Amino acid sequence: QVQLVESGGGLVQAGGSLRLSCAASGRTASRYAMGWFRQAPGKEREFVAAIVWTRGSTYYADSVKDRFTISRDNAKNTLYLQMNSLKPEDTAVYYCATTLIAGVTVPGNYAYWGQGTQVTVSS
Repeated sequence: QVQLVESGGGLVQAGGSLRLSCAASGRTASRYAMGWFRQAPGKEREFVAAIVWTRGSTYYADSVKDRFTISRDNAKNTLYLQMNSLKPEDTAVYYCATTLIAGVTVPGNYAYWGQGTQVTVSS
């Protein structure tokens, strides 16, 4: 089992920044990648960013490229998402997740999910 706990969400004005964290515990040694997804009301969960844990390769949705940065701290077993230049359309519940397989942009490939943290961007 893997436990994931997100933190760092909140309310911010458009143009502002937030940093999300996701603390992982349990059987994480075999993970291939970790990712961030988001879900706005009435919409499907969508891919935001992912990082291959050992190589550090990163992947981003076009909508967040050049504004968001995903990173990890191996020693703390923690995933981060630095979000800059936030827009009202970034408002959503943000989830971190971990996968054992490739195909890091596909939600169905992720086995474990956190409880989510709300990000609200006001205009």
